[in-house]
Amino acid sequence: MQGAESIAIREAVSDDLAGVLAIYNEVIAFSTAVFSEQAVTLEDRQRWLAVRHEQGYPVLVACDSSGVVGFGSFGDFRAWPGYRYTVEHSVHVRADRRGEGIGTELVRALIECAAALGKHVMIAGVEAENAASIRLHERLGFTVAARLSEVAWKFDRWLDLVFLERRLP
Repeated sequence: MQGAESIAIREAVSDDLAGVLAIYNEVIAFSTAVFSEQAVTLEDRQRWLAVRHEQGYPVLVACDSSGVVGFGSFGDFRAWPGYRYTVEHSVHVRADRRGEGIGTELVRALIECAAALGKHVMIAGVEAENAASIRLHERLGFTVAARLSEVAWKFDRWLDLVFLERRLP
């Protein structure tokens, strides 16, 4: 990573959720990385963390002395049993720390976690104009599998969704 201060990536605990919440709500408010316009609550993030842990899935945080600077997780790609070896991940980085390689390190860590759980494929769903995220995923071995046109509406415009896939080691 390019940042001067070292970043620790570890499993999230409840004390991290205020930092996770701040990042997630900033992403919702100012970007198309999440196809929602409604901020979430701390209670929502607490439930989310509990469900991920019940499912045996990781919620990772990247931290430095300022607190949580990024987070990531994955969950089932689809509910049907035939998809049980496929997961879809999500990674978000605090606005003032984007472009430092934190997202890359979080995705790498999630790939390792998914492989350790016996998963076969990891999916990324990226808004089509988010070239930086698409490049990040391609550098990590993801390939574009599909582009869905005008499947979401946010900020008074239609958004396209690109699915990228990566087979796991």
